[in-house]
Amino acid sequence: MDRFNVNSVHKSDRVVSFELDFLHLGKIFQGMRRICVLLAAVTLFITSCKKAGDQKLALGDWLGKLEVSESQLLPFNFTLSMDENGKYMMEMRNGEEVIHVDEIKINGDSLYIRMPIFEGHFSGTFTETRMQGDFIEEGKERSVPFTAFHGIKDRFEVDKDATVNISGIWEAYFDVNTQNEYPAKGIFMQNGNKVKGTFRTKTGDYRYLDGVVTGDSLKLSAFDGSHVFLFMAQVTDSTLDGTFYSGRHAVQEFLGARNEAFELPDVDSLTYLREGYDTFNFTFPDTSGKMVSLSDPQFKGKPVLVQIMGTWCTNCLDETRFYVDFLEKNPQLDVKLVALAFEYAKTQEKAFEGITRLKDRTGADYPILLAQYGTSNKQKANEKLPMLNHILSYPTTIYIDRNGAVKKIHTGFNGPATGEKYEQFKKQFAETIRELAQEESKISAD
Repeated sequence: MDRFNVNSVHKSDRVVSFELDFLHLGKIFQGMRRICVLLAAVTLFITSCKKAGDQKLALGDWLGKLEVSESQLLPFNFTLSMDENGKYMMEMRNGEEVIHVDEIKINGDSLYIRMPIFEGHFSGTFTETRMQGDFIEEGKERSVPFTAFHGIKDRFEVDKDATVNISGIWEAYFDVNTQNEYPAKGIFMQNGNKVKGTFRTKTGDYRYLDGVVTGDSLKLSAFDGSHVFLFMAQVTDSTLDGTFYSGRHAVQEFLGARNEAFELPDVDSLTYLREGYDTFNFTFPDTSGKMVSLSDPQFKGKPVLVQIMGTWCTNCLDETRFYVDFLEKNPQLDVKLVALAFEYAKTQEKAFEGITRLKDRTGADYPILLAQYGTSNKQKANEKLPMLNHILSYPTTIYIDRNGAVKKIHTGFNGPATGEKYEQFKKQFAETIRELAQEESKISAD
């Protein structure tokens, strides 16, 4: 009986031990299960992060579209490539113009593209073949929705052969039937459906316009990192009747008629010294904070060009590039150049950042002084330079001889997009500089 009882106890102990081992194993399996779940979650997280980090943009041709109104989209072309360091590069195109963009940042599916000189930037999201977001200019308090699609080369869809050819010169008027109406000169070349050219105004030009004629409809656009221009018009062999969209902030009606003899007012007579003023002067800070005046020793006894401009202004950029190139090709000239910047930037710090960026990107080694920030309002600008009858245009250049006398004031700038007019300007500029500098040797403006 005792033996039986002992064995019974041992057997009972073994059962209890087995049950305890089973419970222990269960807890182990439970722990392992939690670990597996945790590992699976970590793996999923790492995989998703890796997937987001590996998000790529397709290289090659893209078509961007900026929403200038609820019913109109402005198209522009660009190409994405990658340099030897794996960095994205972008080339935007308008007619003959190519704009190189090298500040492209991606984080997961977020996208940031900064324009090379102007403050504008794209901000949004992307997949491999699509972008979506806004084009933002903080200083101007402007934002334009945009999308972009990979693999599309044509700027505008063409569904009909052109029934007219608009090649030639056009007399046009913008903002018609309003107190702000102003003249413009259309200069176009058409080949089949394709059209290139520009509109000149008395203060500058609308730069490189690129588009088509489809049937009797004209469609032109330009996006240069600052200006967002779309022109839509019905055309005949002798008339234009259209609408001009400047971003989302301005819409103007325009009319045009073919006129090969049409010319705009003389740009050298629009701005002048007011009665009672014999000289031109100013005092504004440079990028180091030093106050600079035209009466400073560095300008004394030298011919001086004073450029009234803004870092946000594309015509000013064209002019700045011309001046930089001209001075590099004519180092023998004893001519001083100084620019007065009127900036949209809300703070002085931001305004100087824009000036420094322009100098770095263009190679401009002449002083660019901050004349005004927070607005480019021309009335307020005129208060800073009361000796001028008005500031009609950015840019405007004042030509001053060795004795401090103002010899000429040139309003606006006809840039490379104006073709023949640009070539004429270069020759006239070289002649004016020769007279100011009293330089007999050859001066190169090419």
